[in-house]
Amino acid sequence: MLALTWGTPGRRAATNRAPPDPPKMPGRCRPARRLRVSATLTLITRDDCRLGHGRNRPVGRPVMPVRPAERARRAPSGPTARLAAACRTPADARRARHHTAETWEYDQLTAEPETLYEADDLTHLEGLDAVRKRPGMYIGSTDSRGVGHLVNEILDNSTDEGVAGHATSIEVTLHADGSVQVDDDGRGIPTDVHAKSGISGVELVLTRLHAGGKFGGSGYKTSGGLHGVGASAVNALSRRFDVTVRRGGKIHTMSFRHGVPGTFDGDGPEAPFRAGLGLQVIGAVKRRQRTGTSIRYWYDPRYFEVGATLDAEAVRMKLRNTAFLVPGVSYLLRDHTGAEPVEERFHYPNGLTDMVDFLAPAGDRPVSGILVVSGEGTYRENAADANGVMQANVPRRAEVELAFRWGTGYERTVECFTNTIRNAHGGTHRKGFERALTRTLADAVRNARGLLKAKEDPPTLDDILEGMTAVVHVRIPEPQFTSQTKDELSTAGITKVLQRLVEQHLKVWLEERRTKAEARTVLQKIADAARVRLTQKQQKDAARRKTALEGASMPAKLVDCRSTGVARSEMFIVEGDSALGTARLARSSEYQALLPIRGKILNVQKANLQQVLDNAECAAIVQVLGAGSGRTFDLSAVRYGRVLIMADADVDGAHIRTLLITLFARYMRPLIEAGRLYAAMPPLHKITTRGRNPQTVYTYTQEEMEATVRRLEKAGKQIVTPIPRFKGLGEMNADELWETTMNPAGRAVRRITLEDAEAAEQVLELLMGEKVEPRRNWLIASADRVDREAIDA
Repeated sequence: MLALTWGTPGRRAATNRAPPDPPKMPGRCRPARRLRVSATLTLITRDDCRLGHGRNRPVGRPVMPVRPAERARRAPSGPTARLAAACRTPADARRARHHTAETWEYDQLTAEPETLYEADDLTHLEGLDAVRKRPGMYIGSTDSRGVGHLVNEILDNSTDEGVAGHATSIEVTLHADGSVQVDDDGRGIPTDVHAKSGISGVELVLTRLHAGGKFGGSGYKTSGGLHGVGASAVNALSRRFDVTVRRGGKIHTMSFRHGVPGTFDGDGPEAPFRAGLGLQVIGAVKRRQRTGTSIRYWYDPRYFEVGATLDAEAVRMKLRNTAFLVPGVSYLLRDHTGAEPVEERFHYPNGLTDMVDFLAPAGDRPVSGILVVSGEGTYRENAADANGVMQANVPRRAEVELAFRWGTGYERTVECFTNTIRNAHGGTHRKGFERALTRTLADAVRNARGLLKAKEDPPTLDDILEGMTAVVHVRIPEPQFTSQTKDELSTAGITKVLQRLVEQHLKVWLEERRTKAEARTVLQKIADAARVRLTQKQQKDAARRKTALEGASMPAKLVDCRSTGVARSEMFIVEGDSALGTARLARSSEYQALLPIRGKILNVQKANLQQVLDNAECAAIVQVLGAGSGRTFDLSAVRYGRVLIMADADVDGAHIRTLLITLFARYMRPLIEAGRLYAAMPPLHKITTRGRNPQTVYTYTQEEMEATVRRLEKAGKQIVTPIPRFKGLGEMNADELWETTMNPAGRAVRRITLEDAEAAEQVLELLMGEKVEPRRNWLIASADRVDREAIDA
């Protein structure tokens, strides 16, 4: 389509844009170009000049469709008529560029390119296609955790039958061929035909998203499943999915491949498959055989990361936790994946009391008995009615059960569950529990005689939780979670329900004669924890004041991490602000801190301590580590478990690494002797292959890059050329920097060691010391060792 502007030849519109190259006629993938025509031309409509494609929007006067009769009445004449007649095909349009020099004049001002985006570019994923397209959205991740989540989805459906009182036994079998089987003695999935969809209930819940008996109705009062997604997602990601239902006196069976119903001619996922058959009746339920559902699936590894496997220990923990939460159900795990089959049964009649005993650290003597809080409460929230219409302030009833105790140790364990589903990140129910503890027990410690002095600070939540083992379990209808994996409960109203019930129970426990002495012991433990915390804080402050940088605050350019544990934390010394920006996006802010330095630091081998501390970059490193320098360096006071030097993979980067290593060897040597100083190894090249399964390989030297290219080409791979070379850390994007340099699981680092301290001192003095003559002689003597072809100049 041609975009026309109106004006007289030779005049140009005012603009600040520089003239681009001469315009081209628009095609399917070319932007529209603005052409100047004489003032005598009339409007050429979209229908008059389609150019065979017509995707680009005109950039001049808006063009409206014209009816045929109107087009005939307004038909142009003269040069315009000849142009309209010529513009019927792309080839004609190209010839029309040179139609007449008297009539046409190219305008050097061009339109901004427009991306082709219309209704044909939209995609509608039907059925289970969305699960296969974005599996992480439905199972949380595509690593080993996602593989384990498949088991949880099927197991939770069986557990819901147990919570509803319809199942007493659930068995999970991990087969040697990688398949997983879950059997229960519940009511069985409904097998009759669903009136609206016209398919059986089994096929409905296993092939349609957001289908099931947990959207209201009489199926379940509370349940772990909410969205009707779990079982169908497992089906979509499985090479084979078999279900057997015992219900209504009959045994029904059905099989699927990637969510498509049909039959397999043989065992295993590799057997020939014929699509089309639905639910089949294969026999009758025996006289003493109970109803129930049996599901066995073989997940498809193609939807998961390489190396992702099912963690049998995670399945064992899931079964154990669920058995604690549902005392009326017995769980059996059969593990056939090892050298010898293993069976383990989980059944805990005392419920959460048994769970607290199990979770308490070994050797931790109890300070109190196990406090059990159970009750019901109501809250209100907005919810949809049976017709899907949102209603305000709908009353909800919640069932709450908690068990907790204090021990003599320092570890804290608080496990949270909603409708038997573990919430790894807690949520609103944990918030209500912790609010009640803080308000009630902090006030009790403050008001008790002899526990705190007048000027001492009251205890915090951390003081109260010290040595506590607790389990919080709520059962609520239609709970809200922050994600499909249900790691965190977000139902707001449950917070006040928990807070009220726990506060009532604690007040009775504090005042009741039978438990008053026990409560006093717990309050004394909390007060002691608060006192120890304040003492440790004062000691840390005093230790920091003893360093050479007494009283100074942390540098403003430090990007610290959230973790307070030294063992896991890392500090990256980063070369330059551009690398800092990329590293900031790439890092894990939980445990990785960043300290940028500006270029090459002071050569400390030639400087004294005062000069080192006067240097801004050296002083910042000493200050951030917080352990002093020289003779006063205290390894136990270092704020990070590892220090990593991250410089560019070039000559300047190597020089910066050498200067930094010299600083640590001269003034913080115990850090090197403890094996806590590393040099990160960023790659030099990124090799990418073409094709359906592109492969990315990072190399660290020119020789390695050339050898890798030869190996890939020999294997029939097509290399994307030119092969990019990273000139600096700032040229890498966040994903590349994380994958190659910062991810502890796959990065390449070098540990800096001092195996021979005397020899290391001699080398540092030779290369970095004040005397120039020995260094010159060494360079001359070592000249033959240089590979001249490898010099990057």
